[in-house]
Amino acid sequence: MPIDEKKLVEDSRSGDAEAFGSLYDAYVRKIYDYVYYRTHHRETAEDLTADVFLKAYRAIGSFDPRKGSFSAWIYRIARNRVIDHSRSKRDSEDIEDVWDLLRSGDDPARDAETAERLRQAERHIAALPAGQREVLLLRAWDGLSYAEIAETLGKSEAACKMSFSRAVSALRKLAPLAALLLILANPFL
Repeated sequence: MPIDEKKLVEDSRSGDAEAFGSLYDAYVRKIYDYVYYRTHHRETAEDLTADVFLKAYRAIGSFDPRKGSFSAWIYRIARNRVIDHSRSKRDSEDIEDVWDLLRSGDDPARDAETAERLRQAERHIAALPAGQREVLLLRAWDGLSYAEIAETLGKSEAACKMSFSRAVSALRKLAPLAALLLILANPFL
């Protein structure tokens, strides 16, 4: 049964903690995935996701649905939290050896090969300009529409579409595997 997000937001803004709990249930995995792909560390993603929802819960009364969607608002909170975390940990953490959610443990040789391919794809994606990379990840990995991406980043839809197109073109030239992984992650591109 689909949720009535507008009603849940309205009820949450009125102080209904149960309604906010339903919003949490609807978005927690999406926000966790968003944070995880940017930190590549399970515990950090769990902590930051909890921070995002705590901040959202405390600020839900100030959320104005006339200014945008709840989805874009919660992603903007997550994005800002990841940026803050990245700035504070830039010199103190090495987050290269992760991808722990992708390892199955069934076939160590296959897992090692997959991990290496993902590391290569990650390097190519990381080499993209920051704006293109952010649009690419929001679209391909997080499944946001161009309208939601534009609202989250404070850009026009056309600019987001252009950034995405340029990022995919660059990946196709530099690393066909990275482009293939994006397509496999989101066949609706």
